[in-house]
Amino acid sequence: MQKKTIKKSYKFAYRTALYVTLFSSVLVGLFLYYFKVINWQFIFYPFLCFPLCFGIVQYRVERFIYKRVKKIYDDLTLLESTSLRQMPITTDMGTLTKEIDKYAKNKKIEIETLKVREEYRKEFIGNVSHELKTPLFTVQSYLLTLIDGGINDEKIRDKYLARASKGVERLTYIIKDLDMITKLEVGDLSLTKENFDIVKLVQNVFDLFEMKAAKKQITLTFDINYSKPIMVHADKERIQQVLTNLIVNSIKYGREKGTTEVSIENLIKNKAIIRVTDNGEGIAKENLQRLFERFYRVDKSGSRKEGGSGLGLSIVKHIIEAHEEKIYIESQLDVGSEFSFTLEKSE
Repeated sequence: MQKKTIKKSYKFAYRTALYVTLFSSVLVGLFLYYFKVINWQFIFYPFLCFPLCFGIVQYRVERFIYKRVKKIYDDLTLLESTSLRQMPITTDMGTLTKEIDKYAKNKKIEIETLKVREEYRKEFIGNVSHELKTPLFTVQSYLLTLIDGGINDEKIRDKYLARASKGVERLTYIIKDLDMITKLEVGDLSLTKENFDIVKLVQNVFDLFEMKAAKKQITLTFDINYSKPIMVHADKERIQQVLTNLIVNSIKYGREKGTTEVSIENLIKNKAIIRVTDNGEGIAKENLQRLFERFYRVDKSGSRKEGGSGLGLSIVKHIIEAHEEKIYIESQLDVGSEFSFTLEKSE
């Protein structure tokens, strides 16, 4: 681009110098002819005038433009790139305009991104405050009741202490999950990868939540009978956490007498994809993009009847991305949802 720009600048100076030389040669020739002093030496005039005009025009135009463009850079700080300062400023205003437009668009995108981040920050702080405030106030109210004399009633004491304990447990979940997400984001939480059977791991998670699913008469099952192990290479503990969060979510928001189904398929030669599918209430399309945000809830009423820290899906996303893998979501309202993620297969 630089060579092209310099050529355009010289072309401008060349044409300007040529016009000045032709005009001045005609004017001087007519003047000398009028006074009858013209001679053969006049032929050298155009050859002296042209290079002199070319040099003056080229130098003055470049300096003229450079000072003003530099002032734009320094005073308005519109452009953060020094690429134009490092090359001679030329008369190619088309190139200059394109550069200014390009960096102005980049600035606009940066400003819009900052606005989105600011909105997200405000929403996140509000969500954290709400998530911590609810169990804190719950625990406080139960303890105050006990302090005010409720402790003397054995039934009230046992019931309120149990509820206060659940509130403290909820606070512990939130703090631990926030700590984990922070470590995942900054890379402080290292992964211990190993080879393990993903089929067996899924079955272990099924066994852990069999009773929880039974309360809603939800069946936990594989799509087919996996008679042979499917070996993957990942952090076993973290992948179990991923499966736990996805299966617990499918139970929470699943239909009575519904089904949570897990399938494991070969994606490509060295990849497997694990799908967790349910026939629950589903998720509206407008909520899918924000589903993995911290504390984001599809239920805008903020109901806490299902419990949890509100960070489960965000943790799932971070763990999968820490493995340099992908997670996907497909859902249809009143039909069900499917979460799927990829893992590297063992060699």
